[in-house]
Amino acid sequence: MPFRLLRLLLLVLFISPTLSVGEENVLPLKLDRTFNRLPDPIEKTAVFIEADHIEANQGRQFKATGNARYREHTQAVSADEMLYDDVQQQFTAQGSVVIEQPHSTVRGTQFNLNLDTHIGDLQQPVFYFEENHARGSAEKVNIAGTQYYEFENANYTTCPIEQDDWMLKMSRLTIDRAAQVGVAHHARIEFFGVPLLYTPWMDFPLNSNRRTGVLSPLFGSTHSSGTELTVPYYLNLAPYVDATLSPRWLEKRGTQLNNEVRYLQPNFAGELQADALLNDNLSHTNRTHFSLKHGQQLGYGVSASLNLNRVSDDNYYRDLATTVAATSQTNLLQEGVLNYAVWGWQTSARVQHYQTLQDPLAPVLAPYWRHPQLNASTQQSLLGATLALHSEYVDFRHPTLVNGRRLVTYPSISYPLLSHSGYFLTPKVGVHRTQYALDTNTAGYLPNSIRTLPIFSLDSGLIFERSDSFLGNGYMQTLEPRAYYVRIPYQDQSLLPNFDTAQAPFSFSQMFTENRFLGSDRVGDADMLTVALTSRAIDDEDGVERIKIAAAERFTFSEPLVNFATPTNRTTRSDILLTAGGRMTRHWTLDSLLQFNPNANVTESYNVAASYKPEAGKVLNLGYRYTRGILKQMDIATQWPISGRWHSVGRFNYSLHDQRILEALGGLEYNENCWTLRLVAQTFATAAKETTTGVFVQLELNDLVRIGSDPLAALRTSVIGYTKLNDVQAAPSIQGLQ
Repeated sequence: MPFRLLRLLLLVLFISPTLSVGEENVLPLKLDRTFNRLPDPIEKTAVFIEADHIEANQGRQFKATGNARYREHTQAVSADEMLYDDVQQQFTAQGSVVIEQPHSTVRGTQFNLNLDTHIGDLQQPVFYFEENHARGSAEKVNIAGTQYYEFENANYTTCPIEQDDWMLKMSRLTIDRAAQVGVAHHARIEFFGVPLLYTPWMDFPLNSNRRTGVLSPLFGSTHSSGTELTVPYYLNLAPYVDATLSPRWLEKRGTQLNNEVRYLQPNFAGELQADALLNDNLSHTNRTHFSLKHGQQLGYGVSASLNLNRVSDDNYYRDLATTVAATSQTNLLQEGVLNYAVWGWQTSARVQHYQTLQDPLAPVLAPYWRHPQLNASTQQSLLGATLALHSEYVDFRHPTLVNGRRLVTYPSISYPLLSHSGYFLTPKVGVHRTQYALDTNTAGYLPNSIRTLPIFSLDSGLIFERSDSFLGNGYMQTLEPRAYYVRIPYQDQSLLPNFDTAQAPFSFSQMFTENRFLGSDRVGDADMLTVALTSRAIDDEDGVERIKIAAAERFTFSEPLVNFATPTNRTTRSDILLTAGGRMTRHWTLDSLLQFNPNANVTESYNVAASYKPEAGKVLNLGYRYTRGILKQMDIATQWPISGRWHSVGRFNYSLHDQRILEALGGLEYNENCWTLRLVAQTFATAAKETTTGVFVQLELNDLVRIGSDPLAALRTSVIGYTKLNDVQAAPSIQGLQ
């Protein structure tokens, strides 16, 4: 929908067709002046009437005057005077009419309703909706049966009383409950009296059903494409299929057609995107993008998925994307997967390849294609032991590198000698077997090979706990020593190809794994013991981990010989990892990691990140990343109030090593009671020596429409902990409706 007029559905709640009075359901009339003390109706059709004075004319006519009140089920009507004519089936309330229902209140001067035909009207209605603090008015509401209502000269806003900053005005609004459709005629939005948007006619659904129509236009500007305008058009094609057509006009390039189709069924779902910019005015080429994501359950444990992505050229995202995540894409995945699960077995068949987008100043090696990849794995329990098997067959294809096939099988068995909540001791034994069948290739001939390696590991640990307190707060403190030993004999692997293997990043999780490589082409020889010590402080009140401190180091009893590069320092001690972090206080969160080389007495890397968030709308993120000789980056991001209703947002991510801004974002937000203005500028690196800049200007009228280019995705990505301020504002007063 272009505007969230679904909220206006609540406007018809006060004319519920259940309003009826008859001799058969009139309970004894009560003169109790406290309306809230009336007993609850026994049935939905039970009625209570109270007033200063009540007259009944031979059971044909009832007249209540002076603070008259009527209640039936969940609705109530009060007025200076009420009249019910049983013969004419006419109900009239006049003088300070107030109609109350859950979460809504309507006031008027006179209410007329024929209970047989359900034809009537309400004069000068003024309404308030508690759900979204909206209010509005009309000159008159005409009631034409139980399903059709017409409002004359209606207006609507979410602004507080006596603050009509913006107003949606309609010369006529019709509500058709039978068709579940509302139609607004000559609708316009005025902002401080200035018309912003106008439409002579628009319709919208009265329920959660989707409906075809124009969505809110998007305005924006980028350095590479200039000013741009997008006007999305939504198509409700079927209950399970919809589409969005989004023509995007780019000042410097032309018109891009963006198309999206979504579908959803109990057994399958997917999304298709097809975008085209024909004859780009800058590149003088056709720019296209295609994406298909599909998942399906075929039954009997079988499922399938497709993930296809392709663009016309290497610079597509750098020129046309508006987010950091999109511009940083290098390898576009194209794969199809078939999965089968039965009796504890997980099997899959996959065909996978990539489109690699190259930056001429920083070229990358394209990954291998898998045509196909077959996997089968299982994990079963037998007499307290865990039996596991992982197997994989892959046919690797590459236009310039070695081609070949690889078969991997890795059966293993583990048995917990000790297993308790406070300690564990678990040995594991397995055999890793890899077989290669290689093709002739341009890099020279490599022989077919078989590699078989036994693997043994022993994992053990203790967990000590004690209760403690600090500054009046109770904590559970833990001390968790852990030792992990792995033994893998050496085997020369220098003549084996490398299809998909890389050195695993040195980390806490990697220190407690068997192989120090990612992938199966290299299995590192090992005679290593990893020892670690962890301590935590867990809050007794809410279970939050207030602080965690851990240290770990790996000791080698024989020098590892399987390496991608010859080690410059041959030592028996690994680097030491230290980490500290947690929810330190109610407002401060800390995360840090240090990698120290005790052999060279130097710090290899460290990362520190701290976040301060005392309340919604206030957040400060500080970060610094360092890797010796490679990386030095500082990162600051914040959302903070400046003065009054003005807030600032910003991020500065700078590479000290390259002396280059990686991302800079700055902006202002003005948050009024019923609208928000956002002004944001962003620049970020898209390639080795390329950047793009975008400007976002957005006016959001609460619970109605957003006008302009949307910066929210960029703000939430760049400023972790960002709060959309108009989602947490306080409810406005409704005293003006009293």
